[in-house]
Amino acid sequence: MDSIELGKRIREARLSKKMTQSEVVGTFITRNMLSQIESGTATPSFKTLEYLSGVLDIPVNQLIPEPEQNTVTHLTDDEQYLNGKQYLLKHNYSLAITTFENLLIEDNPLYDEISALLAKAYYEEAKALSGSKGSNPQVLISYLKKAVQLSSKGLFSNRELKTSSLILLDSLLEEQYNEKL
Repeated sequence: MDSIELGKRIREARLSKKMTQSEVVGTFITRNMLSQIESGTATPSFKTLEYLSGVLDIPVNQLIPEPEQNTVTHLTDDEQYLNGKQYLLKHNYSLAITTFENLLIEDNPLYDEISALLAKAYYEEAKALSGSKGSNPQVLISYLKKAVQLSSKGLFSNRELKTSSLILLDSLLEEQYNEKL
């Protein structure tokens, strides 16, 4: 889904609630930013999407429908970015990782946010797999190391995620060490 379609859905949701742009934005974002989002000239951040869905009392997945998995190669970066956020919201961490890894380029204007979302996806995937039998500990360790590294980057750095990743990493390393004894 492109930014124009997303903006159209947000606008339709706002109008169906009979709310003005000023009523929706509160103190979280500016009315001008909401106008740009609704017109498709700006793409909202993950936090802004969550905020708007809360104010509009509508689930985020109604604003961003399930992405089509077979068309990823033909999507724009903005569409892939929105799909990655949707995968993360739907707890499909492996697809979120794949999507965000493709977008993690330093000159990407969304680099900081993609780093933060990718760190979250790595951590959540490692956490989910750590409880299942047959999971490769080296993959889990790799995911957690990447989560630690990415959660320390940029504007959206997240100490809590870094700490949680380090704790889980320590636990996995200790488990491996004890198995070798």
